[in-house]
Amino acid sequence: MRYSAEHKIETRSKVVAAAGRVFRQEGYGGAGIDALTKAAGVTNGAFYGHFKSKSEAFRTAVVAGLEELRQGIKALKTEQPQGWLATFVGYYLGHKRTCELGESCALPSLSADVMRTDPETRRAYTEKLQQLIAEIAAGLPDEVSSGSTATPREDRAILTLALLTGGVTLARAVSDPALSERIAKLVAAEALRSA
Repeated sequence: MRYSAEHKIETRSKVVAAAGRVFRQEGYGGAGIDALTKAAGVTNGAFYGHFKSKSEAFRTAVVAGLEELRQGIKALKTEQPQGWLATFVGYYLGHKRTCELGESCALPSLSADVMRTDPETRRAYTEKLQQLIAEIAAGLPDEVSSGSTATPREDRAILTLALLTGGVTLARAVSDPALSERIAKLVAAEALRSA
């Protein structure tokens, strides 16, 4: 039986979304093809009809996750041009810190695995990260002075992402809910101050 082009696109989207959840939850090393196909509700043949390898599925899931973050920021900037950053920081250090790991942001949950993967995945990650930095930078004021120096928007965007990603990583890793909340509050204050 031949499937329509729309069905193939829907199936691929379903597999990418499921792969993203599994990779976030289990890490690259912990996610086997069986877990990926089971989560997507497809056969091994259907999986390999969309991806040549687990590595290609991981790369696609990483790129999709970073693009989802960029699109979310873009939409937030449109909906709330003045207060988008505070809303984003609050959501990121709130919901994205406490949600199920499989639903977490790709940036903190997949970056460590990207460091250990192939050059093609690292290039794709770098390209998407640069787009994400540009998206954030476009929504920041021109330059903020800190003493005698001015920090360009792109640098502040990088700092914001690094603070949020590191903050979420630390806050998720600790077993003490009070410490997790404290980390989130400190990181949020610094992210808003420096941006």
